[in-house]
Amino acid sequence: MNVSESSLMLQLSMFDTAAGAAFLFRELAQMSYDGVGITRESYGSTEQAAIELVKIVARSSGLAVESDAASNFFISLPGTCGDESFVLCGSHLDSVPHGGNYDGAAGVVAGLMCLCRMRHLGIVPRRTIKLVVLRAEESAWFGKPCIGSSALMGQLKKEDFDLKHRLTGKSLSESMSAAGVQIEKLLQAHPLIDPRQIAAYLELHIEQGPVLISKDKPVGIVSGIRGNRRHRRIVCKGEAGHSGAVPQCLRHDAVLATADLLVRLERRSLEMLDLGYDLVVTSGIVNTNPDDQAITRIAGEVTFSLDIRSQSKETLDCFHSWVVEESKIVGIERGVTFEFDAPDLFEPVLLDRGLIETLRKLCERFDLEAPVMASGAGHDAAIFANSGIPSAMIFVRNENGSHNPDEAMELDDFLRATQLLYAALLEVA
Repeated sequence: MNVSESSLMLQLSMFDTAAGAAFLFRELAQMSYDGVGITRESYGSTEQAAIELVKIVARSSGLAVESDAASNFFISLPGTCGDESFVLCGSHLDSVPHGGNYDGAAGVVAGLMCLCRMRHLGIVPRRTIKLVVLRAEESAWFGKPCIGSSALMGQLKKEDFDLKHRLTGKSLSESMSAAGVQIEKLLQAHPLIDPRQIAAYLELHIEQGPVLISKDKPVGIVSGIRGNRRHRRIVCKGEAGHSGAVPQCLRHDAVLATADLLVRLERRSLEMLDLGYDLVVTSGIVNTNPDDQAITRIAGEVTFSLDIRSQSKETLDCFHSWVVEESKIVGIERGVTFEFDAPDLFEPVLLDRGLIETLRKLCERFDLEAPVMASGAGHDAAIFANSGIPSAMIFVRNENGSHNPDEAMELDDFLRATQLLYAALLEVA
């Protein structure tokens, strides 16, 4: 089935919400299945194909579609006040490699369903309501998260455009240009839209942890988003040697030094958790040099990543400083050095109390128990909130975590969250 045939079928079934949503999710999965999971590469062909599908559905439903200089695109339902002040909902369509089908896409499909339903029912809100599909939210491809929303808010730095694609080695600038992005305009570092025009930003997203599963609740309301201090590349430099010829006590083993440091970080983080601090620490990439690694070689160099997250800026700063100091101690004890690249900084975000209260009251109206909870993962909503835009998020229960092929969002949960989003958009607009 091609996209035009799919859009026709979806147009006929869109207002049967369950059928329309299920159909769209199936289409998205089929066009981006990689043999293991879902891959929709930031600024790549699969992300673009997903965008084109959503555009076709929007246009077939009589909704206006437009793009910005960063190749984000907007779907609009005009209100009586025009665009002087509008309500925005949205999410992203890219994924991590071999990921799941719902991370990001659930928010786009939910927003699209809301606008299509309003259009079908002839609803004209006071404020215009827009759905934004944001490019390149995932950091997996270029090492930086929320690229599309950062570009929209004028927050990309000049050096960001030199970031390299994890597989092709192409720069972010090259990849953006191939996707139709106006690089020269983004280099001016000015917002592509006046943040004062946005009355509110609402984002529906699957939960990427186990809280809603453990509480047996279909929907959650997000109170805030953890910030992070992230190093893409830390290098531990020791001394290479023969695995049989160098005595254990005389080695400067970069693997064991790295392992020592990471174990110390885990112990310290657990101590802080016991004291009531909010903190998680992850090293998702650990490599010896593939050009000289061997089973009979003591590794002289190890590179690894580090991701520190917390709801507290003070906790982030304190733990990061401790990591640097602890690396010096390990270095002295094991005869190695640790070289840190410049950290990426993503500040913690508290979401808008007024919008949270609006969502809470709507949940009462729908007899829906929705715990208020923090998000451990980063989201585009943080970019909007940090730009002074009142922002809120709705979580949907999702089994088996995220960033893997086994994401398992139930359609009934999605529909209840979409109902909440629909009511919230009308309430705010």
